[in-house]
Amino acid sequence: METEILYADPEGFEEAVGVAVQQLNGGEVVALPTETVYGLGANALDENAVAKVFEAKERPSFDPLIIHIARKEQIYEVCELTPELEVVVQQLMEAFWPGPFTMVLPKKDIIPDIVTSGQPTVAVRMSGHPVMHAICKELGKPIAAPSANRFGRISPTSAIAVEKELGGRIPLIIDGGACNSGLESTIVRVELGEKRPELHLLRAGPVVKEDLQKIGKVIRPKKPRNIEEAPGQLESHYAPATPLYIFEKPEDFVPDPELSYGLLSYRGAEKDGYINLYDWDVVEELSPGKGKLPEAAVRLFFALRQLDESGVDAIVAETVAETAIGVAINDRLRRASAKTRGQ
Repeated sequence: METEILYADPEGFEEAVGVAVQQLNGGEVVALPTETVYGLGANALDENAVAKVFEAKERPSFDPLIIHIARKEQIYEVCELTPELEVVVQQLMEAFWPGPFTMVLPKKDIIPDIVTSGQPTVAVRMSGHPVMHAICKELGKPIAAPSANRFGRISPTSAIAVEKELGGRIPLIIDGGACNSGLESTIVRVELGEKRPELHLLRAGPVVKEDLQKIGKVIRPKKPRNIEEAPGQLESHYAPATPLYIFEKPEDFVPDPELSYGLLSYRGAEKDGYINLYDWDVVEELSPGKGKLPEAAVRLFFALRQLDESGVDAIVAETVAETAIGVAINDRLRRASAKTRGQ
């Protein structure tokens, strides 16, 4: 299969949107830009189209998908909301939509089981990216869109990264430029509590705990559940092909003289403990010299991919402060290193 790339720049925006909608209506899958990462989209109401997403990504069927909508009112088409739950959902939509925020809610029968892995809930979000929003609006149906990469691999934040992952597997990539958030959306399961709404934080992301606490009580799962409620909950995920290591402290790193090493550094600073620890073959910095967490989040998957393609035998990653979006960055690094830890 030949993969076509269409540029959704000002001159080609309408054409790109039109071709994408035509493909989606025809039961095909299309890689689409969002503000977080690129997604592999399919008409969420078309079971056969959604099956192509799983096939292209080599994604297991037990891992559910997020669906994207264009208008807040569409929440009532895909979710079953009690009056009490509707009040909370409205507050969350007003605060965080459009944007990198996903809610897990009771689903309506219109959503096929293949989308939710047979669960009674569905993960829903409304993207703020103009290309994704325009395609959702023009299609008029929810779009199921997990990240546009092979399962478990580094999420793509550019059309070029999508082509490297899925070129020859999908018919179309819409190039909407680089993603400006860099980390996948925050996911919460919304429930009614005794005193305040309960927001179960299933995946950390750009909407941080401090934001969510203004609306409800934030609860982090203490241990993995027997089923996957939303994407990105597997212990091993977002992983480069190159083994990636994180350590409790810098002195725990003992290099093998036979191997080459790359460093994923927060800011390239000596005080972080790693930059002068070894004569690194390659160094990628998340926030060079500045140490700004939002910049680090945007660069994370790009820097990981650069190291993965550099030819080193192993990658060592510095963690960042466990605060604000740093929680999400460290979460992705831990998942990326899980496969290495299990060897």
